[in-house]
Amino acid sequence: MIGKDVRKEEENLKEKTFKSDIEIAQEAELLPIGEIAKKLDLDMDDIELYGKYKAKVGYHMVKKAMETSSGRGKLILMTAISPTPAGEGKTTTSIGLADGLSALGRKAVLALREPSMGPVFGIKGGAAGGGYAQVVPMEDINLHFTGDMHAIGAANNLIAAVLDNHIQQGNALGIDPRRITWKRVVDMNDRQLRFLVDGLGGRTNGVPREDGFDITVASEIMAIFCLAEGIEDLKKKLSQIVVGYTYEDKPVTVADLGCQAAAAILLKDALKPNLVQTLEHTPAFVHGGPFANIAHGCNSVIATKMALSLGDYVVTEAGFAADLGAEKFLDIKCRKTGLSPDAVVIVATVRALKYHGGVPKDDLNNENLQAVKKGIPNLMRHIRNLQEVFGLNVIVAINEFPTDTEAEMNLIREACFEKGVDVALSQVWARGGEGGKELAEKVIELCDKGNSLRFPYELDMTIEEKIRNIATKVYGAADISFDVKALKDLERLEKHGFGNLPVCMAKTQYSFSDDPKALGAPTGFTIHIKEMKVSAGAGFIVAKTGDIMTMPGLPKKPAALGMDIDENGVITGLS
Repeated sequence: MIGKDVRKEEENLKEKTFKSDIEIAQEAELLPIGEIAKKLDLDMDDIELYGKYKAKVGYHMVKKAMETSSGRGKLILMTAISPTPAGEGKTTTSIGLADGLSALGRKAVLALREPSMGPVFGIKGGAAGGGYAQVVPMEDINLHFTGDMHAIGAANNLIAAVLDNHIQQGNALGIDPRRITWKRVVDMNDRQLRFLVDGLGGRTNGVPREDGFDITVASEIMAIFCLAEGIEDLKKKLSQIVVGYTYEDKPVTVADLGCQAAAAILLKDALKPNLVQTLEHTPAFVHGGPFANIAHGCNSVIATKMALSLGDYVVTEAGFAADLGAEKFLDIKCRKTGLSPDAVVIVATVRALKYHGGVPKDDLNNENLQAVKKGIPNLMRHIRNLQEVFGLNVIVAINEFPTDTEAEMNLIREACFEKGVDVALSQVWARGGEGGKELAEKVIELCDKGNSLRFPYELDMTIEEKIRNIATKVYGAADISFDVKALKDLERLEKHGFGNLPVCMAKTQYSFSDDPKALGAPTGFTIHIKEMKVSAGAGFIVAKTGDIMTMPGLPKKPAALGMDIDENGVITGLS
């Protein structure tokens, strides 16, 4: 009789997981957002409704959260091994963990990034989770949501317009048009806009110059938006943005142009955190989303601190793998705000480790113990970094795929146990919060152990020393080198007083090195710095390596081509 029940459950599960993410999301019974707010002890006067299932939280609660976030909830950071085409499921695991904590009776809250529409219509897809671990309303979150992206783009482009107008109207600041560093942005993958010449058509149409667009999430406005702790802090950070240099090589700031308050006005509603829910009605703040390559790649400080002030366990994530996202979360976000994670979860999959072990994507469904063994060093280096470099407590979550075998998963468990790291099987894609209970139970235990965050470099080090420490201690590089341009940039940054800022490395997410094809855990390589710039408003220096693009392009067959909408407004093909 028991066997029949098990078989019936397996059959139901197979039928259940055949549905697409959007079908699952559209079939879900959502609670009115006011009921989700009540779970956080918020009433209707504390929120501003954006329809039935979305809301922003008012500034009076933002101010309260900034004062009461410390010492309240436990902060859990979700990160992952180096990403592969096989997929790792970091956001899905984050959502499933929060639902698992809720299923155990804990007051759990999510704090996630907002998706950019560029990847949604390109190749990556949305960023609202997957299967039965999603934040909803999925379509809204992945598309216009509450308009935050548009507000950030508008603020960015206002600064660009004021800058070019200043030059057109006499250029009192003596700005060198050849040395403007501020670009316009659009929230779409559009390679045609990467490089262009504008200001053509005669004197009344501006000053001709080389220019280009970035994608909105690559704007420094987004990085500032996610580090600001209120309107006054936002205005201060906006005022410090460097938009270019004068003929005398002096930096020109937004404060020099005088439009920081106007830019802040465009961001006043966007700065309020967005409240939504998971499929299992766990509260979720989805707010802000800077690129994890050229910025710090995590959601807003405001949303994180608000979640900590209202919940007992807060699950947040950092972009890409631990060498990029987690390093920046810790070295930039935590350093600037005093936050510190109580536990770190590293998401790994059997499929991804086989890919790091040299197996082509098309062969990942076949058991291959040797490839798993070859790929495990990638996971081990991420574990070592978080434990030994940053001093944090770590657990590994194996995000299960149907083709995984017990023998393959046991290899991962054994390797982790040898390092003294616990492992939990995550089945949240297929089972939601129920499939996240094992991970949730172990994370609760880990949070109670206590740890002490430390950093791989100190702010009083030189810029070169900071880069070297990240490259050698976190990436495992043997050395670093600089292009001639990067050396000139370095000299200029230190001359202008930016040497005490943290460093944000712009590097491929696919490898510890700056070569995306160097999988696993490469050694003996040199990290080559091509150029450097300051994000003075956000408060960090960007060191660019490899071919990092701030305006992606669409693939040969964009995801947009597989989407549709019917006469009732029902969307299909969104993932």
